[in-house]
Amino acid sequence: MRQILTIGKYFKDKFGEKVYKIPISISGFTCPNIDGTVAKGGCTFCENESFSPNLTDKSKFKLNLHSTENKYLEKQLLQLEYQFNLTKQRLENKFKAKKFIVYFQSFTNTYAPLDTLKALYEKALSFENVIGLSIGTRTDCITDETLDYLESLSKRQLPPYLQNLKMKTNTYEIWIEYGIQSVYDVTLEKINRGHDFKNIQEWITKTKMKNLLVCGHVIFGLPDETEDMMLQTVIESLNLNIDSIKFHPLYVTKNTLLAIDYLKEKFKPIDEKSYIDILVKSIKILPHNISISRITAGIDNNSLLDPEWCKNKHQQMKNIKLALLKEGLFY
Repeated sequence: MRQILTIGKYFKDKFGEKVYKIPISISGFTCPNIDGTVAKGGCTFCENESFSPNLTDKSKFKLNLHSTENKYLEKQLLQLEYQFNLTKQRLENKFKAKKFIVYFQSFTNTYAPLDTLKALYEKALSFENVIGLSIGTRTDCITDETLDYLESLSKRQLPPYLQNLKMKTNTYEIWIEYGIQSVYDVTLEKINRGHDFKNIQEWITKTKMKNLLVCGHVIFGLPDETEDMMLQTVIESLNLNIDSIKFHPLYVTKNTLLAIDYLKEKFKPIDEKSYIDILVKSIKILPHNISISRITAGIDNNSLLDPEWCKNKHQQMKNIKLALLKEGLFY
């Protein structure tokens, strides 16, 4: 029986105890195919404000790589602190958590001037018991200057109170999470991604040259993709020397471009059996040192249109684990 390396096991082995990620969402961040820089409307599966009149943040303030000022930085720093403390307290109370990674999750978290990024990242690293950052972004929203800065953070030593004899490192853990989605340009164009696979190759390669940790996100069930195409996306992603991988099924939510195609019967979501079959085949080809950060995804609210199986995360996990066990894999 082969024990699958989850990101949780990776962290526990490296830091001597369980590490918890605290997701953060900062207003003012967007992406270049929502703001019109490379495309309009966002990725077809992404719910964004052009379709969402009920977003709580009504501000028209949006950052990009060329913003010359950020009058809302103090507000963003307060948002960061509030969200961190709220989740940290909950995790401490429920799990006795002692070490944390701040996960800049929503939208594209390097799509801003470096001064803004530095202020937010430094603030996050200053919080008690934080041992690193995980930064969700796109490969067309990163710069050489930002990579140089993140490399410097990855060499910075942890405060003495966070170090112990069980740890295999004494420096901050810096991850960049890139949305790869697919390695096929035809698919990237269909989902209105706004860049090609060459861009993905270039910037993940640059990121790895800086000795930064990379988690690649891939999606199964993208429009018109075959099983062979999905597996090839996994293979090509591994060829980029990523350190971890997230698997997502494509599901349809309201207020997205994909929902329009779905309602016109131009798109049919992947079924659960097909997803699990491709997932198992993908995991079987993963090198033993590549961790899995996510094995599936779903949403349990009335914004989900289809597929229904993505509503019940507990049942998904049960079915996936059973399928893996049949192949001698323990998750």
